[in-house]
Amino acid sequence: MKLSDVIKAGTVLLILVVLAVGYYRSDTSESVAGETKNRLANSYLEDGDLEQALATFDEAIALNPDYSDAHRGKAITLMLLERFDESRTLFNRAIELDPASALAYANRGTLNDRTGRYEEAVRDYRKAAALNPKLANGPGWLWRFLRNVHDKPPTIVDRADYLEDQLAKPPAERLLRVPEMDAQQRMYKK
Repeated sequence: MKLSDVIKAGTVLLILVVLAVGYYRSDTSESVAGETKNRLANSYLEDGDLEQALATFDEAIALNPDYSDAHRGKAITLMLLERFDESRTLFNRAIELDPASALAYANRGTLNDRTGRYEEAVRDYRKAAALNPKLANGPGWLWRFLRNVHDKPPTIVDRADYLEDQLAKPPAERLLRVPEMDAQQRMYKK
């Protein structure tokens, strides 16, 4: 292969990556009141600026108190801040506003998992997978590529299966927490 062919192939690949990232980050129109603030809050959340994310989710909710996505995003932020009771209240509100939100069930499952409510976590994970079977597949290659995640993290179905296996054992034999693995559990936003 000639150097010029390699350069052309590299250029095409670079263009495709730029287009994919642009598409992934696009769609700036606001079809729901508070949507722009919610997107901004999610950016803060992804960047790890939890206090700014929290304040911006509050702004989105002030613009649209019935915006399920903003309640879910704020609940995720509160969970990461270990404000678990507030987080649970907001996940419940997000589910009340949108009972078909697989994302809200998946994230509430993570909250239940982190707070030792394992049976509830299994129910939420299973409900999320039933509502959106694609969600049960875990993050796709583009998400992992853009976030430099080489290995596919465990899915909600993997975690539900594991928890069910452990809960079937006598309490003294259960291993319900593995901090290194638990840290790989991701939040579900889209």
